[in-house]
Amino acid sequence: MSLEAQPTAKIPVAVTIAGSDSGGGAGIQADIKTFSALGVFGASVITALTAQNTRGISGMLDVPASFVTRQIDAVYSDLPVVATKIGMLSREEVVIAVAEGLGRWGARRVILDPVMLATSGTRLLSEDAVGALVRLLFPLADLVTPNLPEAAALLGEGLAADEDAMARQGERLLRLGARAVLIKGGHANGPESIDLLIDEAGVSRHAAPRIVARNTHGTGCTLSSSIAAGLAKGQSLQDAVSSAKRYLTAALAAADGLKIGSGKGPIHHFHGSERT
Repeated sequence: MSLEAQPTAKIPVAVTIAGSDSGGGAGIQADIKTFSALGVFGASVITALTAQNTRGISGMLDVPASFVTRQIDAVYSDLPVVATKIGMLSREEVVIAVAEGLGRWGARRVILDPVMLATSGTRLLSEDAVGALVRLLFPLADLVTPNLPEAAALLGEGLAADEDAMARQGERLLRLGARAVLIKGGHANGPESIDLLIDEAGVSRHAAPRIVARNTHGTGCTLSSSIAAGLAKGQSLQDAVSSAKRYLTAALAAADGLKIGSGKGPIHHFHGSERT
């Protein structure tokens, strides 16, 4: 008996432009897992390689900016990309290459996660690249998703101590050119993890119970890529942020059920499926 391929529904395509995590918990790998778990086809543009595991980063290798450009042109010239997530960019010349590439291809639904430091303290964006990131990529981004330390560093201010301070920093980041800003409160304390979405319409609060887990690697990457997945599927920004918050909270709640490595392991991207 012959088996014929069955017709399949059209699947939305999203691209992640970020660094590779050889340990599989963050970066490109976390983004692709998130896209897959949420029913989106994921393509990638790799900006840097890391030698990394659950105990930290032991080495980094930058991808030449010219080859980042070649990856962008290869992906966007062929695939029907409907959303783009940007993560680790490492150097100013890569920031420039990404900005030029996205402008050339008219990229839509762009989520910028301004990754600056790894949890271990390793710098993932050079100091001279920060200005270029703000100047060139903020105006292209539909949403910028800094955590509390990243928001403070981008503004040259102290860490926001409460929701009012978070909102004020988000409004200042809007004035730097972003269309919307999601200030992530995962680094704060309290029974809830509170993120604030700030745009021209005002401030909306997205809260979830704070999950205490050992395995937390890749949370920021996962949140931004899950928002991109929601936008790729046609959700509004508000709905995409809300559904991403729920997905991340569930992935964190299930994270310690994974036994991966001897350090801080990854969250459970496939918590809603039979894959374990």
